[in-house]
Amino acid sequence: MHIVVCIKQVPDSAQIRIHPVTNTIMRQGVPAIINPFDLFSLEEALRLKDKVGARVTVLTMGPPMAETSLRKALSLGADDAVLLTDRKFAGSDTLATSYALTSAIQKLAEEDPVDIVFCGKQTVDGDTAQVGPGIATRLGFEQLTYITKIEDLNTASKEIVVQRRSEGGVQVLKTKLPCMITMLEGTNTIRFGKMDDLFRAARYELKTWSRDFTGAEEGRVGLKGSPTVVSKVFVPKPRAEKAKMIEAASDTPDAMAAAAIDAIFAAQPKLADDLLARAAAGL
Repeated sequence: MHIVVCIKQVPDSAQIRIHPVTNTIMRQGVPAIINPFDLFSLEEALRLKDKVGARVTVLTMGPPMAETSLRKALSLGADDAVLLTDRKFAGSDTLATSYALTSAIQKLAEEDPVDIVFCGKQTVDGDTAQVGPGIATRLGFEQLTYITKIEDLNTASKEIVVQRRSEGGVQVLKTKLPCMITMLEGTNTIRFGKMDDLFRAARYELKTWSRDFTGAEEGRVGLKGSPTVVSKVFVPKPRAEKAKMIEAASDTPDAMAAAAIDAIFAAQPKLADDLLARAAAGL
């Protein structure tokens, strides 16, 4: 069984700053980390490796510095790592990124067919949650998103059973492989790397692939293949209004609710007339 885990190196969101004049992200001096959501998917892939003896390949697209994230994944127990890097990939939006990653996964499958692709739920720098489903659509894989638990994986029948969080509760889904899975945060505990894996990660000869090597079309990656345009990045202005403490007659729910309603009507004098007019109109 061959599992591919797509990860992304992102700036540590806790230390990101916005330039006050240009309104652009200031990346200088901000440490790069593996996207936190990707780590939960990586851990789940490694657990499947421990359980069924799968081979885990980690894949990322980014600048040469993304090598550090791949070596981190190798130190946790991944078997192989591929860095998809080329200036022609620069400026790729989620559409172009999913296409580039799909091209690399198809290249990997030529040597060893891919059974499962793991992706993070989303990234902390983009928050779109589009790349994983985009890869699944391009590959023709079943997509299992927002997964909280993998209940069973039958390698003989090529079937997987998972639990998926939904608005109405928890869904139990069963499907055939191959599939794409995105794990929810907090669904597992990230392991510590073993000493042997740490040494192997340091010595590992990283595979570096260009656009030409994967066979991706030039017009479908980078800025040329990205219809999304970010017009502006800005920091919301702080609100001038300050929070107010509302005093209630007592600490009972009814008294606090009544005090809150009175405060709302006091701040919005026309609200009572508007509500009465809507009630009279049957709205």
